Amino acid sequence: MSTPVLTAVAWPYANGPRHIGHVSGFGVPSDVFSRYMRMAGHRVLMVSGTDEHGTPISVQADKENLTARELADKYNRVIAEDLQGLGLSYDLFTRTTTGNHYKVVQDLFMALWRNGYIVPKTQMGAISPSTGRTLPDRYIEGTCPICGYDGARGDQCDNCGNQLDPADLINPKSRINGETPKFVETEHLFLDLPAFTETLGSWLSTRTEWRPNVLKFSQNLLDDLRPRAMTRDLDWGVPVPLDGWRDAPMKRFYVWFDAVIGYLSASVEWARRTGDADAWKEFWTPDAQGYYFMGKDNIVFHSLIWPALLLGQNGAGDKGGEPGAFGTLNLPTEVVSSEFLTMSGSKFSTSRGTVIYVRDFLRDFGPDTLRYFISVAGPENQDTDFTWEEFVRRTNFELANEWGNLVNRSVSMAHKNVGAIPKPTALTGEDIALREQARAAFGVVGDNLRRSRFKAAASEAMRVVSAANKYLSDQEPWKRKDDPERRDTILHTALQVVSDANTLLTPFLPHAAQKVHEALGGTGVWSAQPRIDEVTDLDVPERAYPILTGDYAAEQAKWESVDIEVGRPLAKPSPLFAKLDAELGDTGPEWAPIAP
Repeated sequence: MSTPVLTAVAWPYANGPRHIGHVSGFGVPSDVFSRYMRMAGHRVLMVSGTDEHGTPISVQADKENLTARELADKYNRVIAEDLQGLGLSYDLFTRTTTGNHYKVVQDLFMALWRNGYIVPKTQMGAISPSTGRTLPDRYIEGTCPICGYDGARGDQCDNCGNQLDPADLINPKSRINGETPKFVETEHLFLDLPAFTETLGSWLSTRTEWRPNVLKFSQNLLDDLRPRAMTRDLDWGVPVPLDGWRDAPMKRFYVWFDAVIGYLSASVEWARRTGDADAWKEFWTPDAQGYYFMGKDNIVFHSLIWPALLLGQNGAGDKGGEPGAFGTLNLPTEVVSSEFLTMSGSKFSTSRGTVIYVRDFLRDFGPDTLRYFISVAGPENQDTDFTWEEFVRRTNFELANEWGNLVNRSVSMAHKNVGAIPKPTALTGEDIALREQARAAFGVVGDNLRRSRFKAAASEAMRVVSAANKYLSDQEPWKRKDDPERRDTILHTALQVVSDANTLLTPFLPHAAQKVHEALGGTGVWSAQPRIDEVTDLDVPERAYPILTGDYAAEQAKWESVDIEVGRPLAKPSPLFAKLDAELGDTGPEWAPIAP
């Protein structure tokens, strides 16, 4: 049965290019999932964009001698190009500086305001003594007053998970220049998170299929929910649509508030660009499912804060209320959080020189090797260290030797001996067993992909590949010159399993899957790729920007075993994956700085 599926992908911050640690959390997992769901017959809407507001943008803009908007324009395009190169099949990858986004944010805020979930409150705000500019909570570090962790941020402690205010920290310091912030009294609007404690607790108790780390972390925070500031003293952000606030030059929504609403605003923008302004509603109703993909440092925003905003908009928090302008919106079906991809035991960090940028990686190794590595060896359930040695091993032995070799020798032998897909005759037990193993894998791999168990899914698909290689080695069709019927039956069986394995691997290796489709004599688009369109802002016509989108309904890939066509002409195949130099496994290429 076809189900509308919203794939909501965390918004990369537009203050610089993204590295492979970023895309291991939000990018590759969300695309593998979305490609499978489309192949399985579901209607998928995959949305995201660049997160472009807040002090970090202003700080980086100063460093590059640009305005905040110029900086956002620069990195919005860089990030969009990198994600296109990686093959992430967004229906819409947009940005948070659009007129559409501003309106959706303000409309949702007004629903929260009318339902009583916004409270004005005076607090001590952190100011940089040297610049006079507000310091964002995440740009202040100190010792956690609860657990004593040295390195807690001003919004939360990653060690104990508790929500913090910058003034709570012991010995707070600015991450920008190391100075001690000055705290001044300022009025802000707060989301009344405690007013959702009961409703959130009841809802979380129904999330039985969530990854245990996500569910336990979220439930542990329920007892300590506190009002959370949703405005900031800043001139770069979405204006607050209230009298006394909307024209204030230094009052804007806090970036965390407007960024999470981007899932909804991107859905609305996508619908408007299709010509059916109401099309987004299909993906936000109780009949739809919503899957949210991010790294573990964003769990609280997606498992507690975003659901609270949705409940408040729906008039369904502990205080009740009436649905806002968007009606009743769906809460997340699942929050799919990955752990951290580390390097040399440390979290990827541009500032610390521990970084491999996506663009560099794609240029030298292509997209599918990275997609595969993240899927089978990435941080799905625990922090995972990226090493060049492991990357080389996975690429050479699994992609080149196992999968690439199976495709190459199967197609090459059929091309040399028959010139086309050969006709089978009597099947032996070995033939039938291999074909049944391949067909059975669709259920196992599909179930794992549906539940975002990517390592298990990829491993099962590769078991089919290994079995097919063993089958060819055991059956030795190259020795069957005197028995062409048996030779052709073996080759037909191998090619059928190549076709099935290609389908199983398509969500992970969409670029290679297209090549295998063509190697088997197929034509047309097997696995569609995203494209970049230059568009005009729907509400501010003088602004233009690139979006990622694609025509995924035109692809031929379906989640099923399809009998290959006897007699279809075959050409001599080219290698699917190039082997990497083993020496690369020691230090990596010159462009990849390795932390000491």
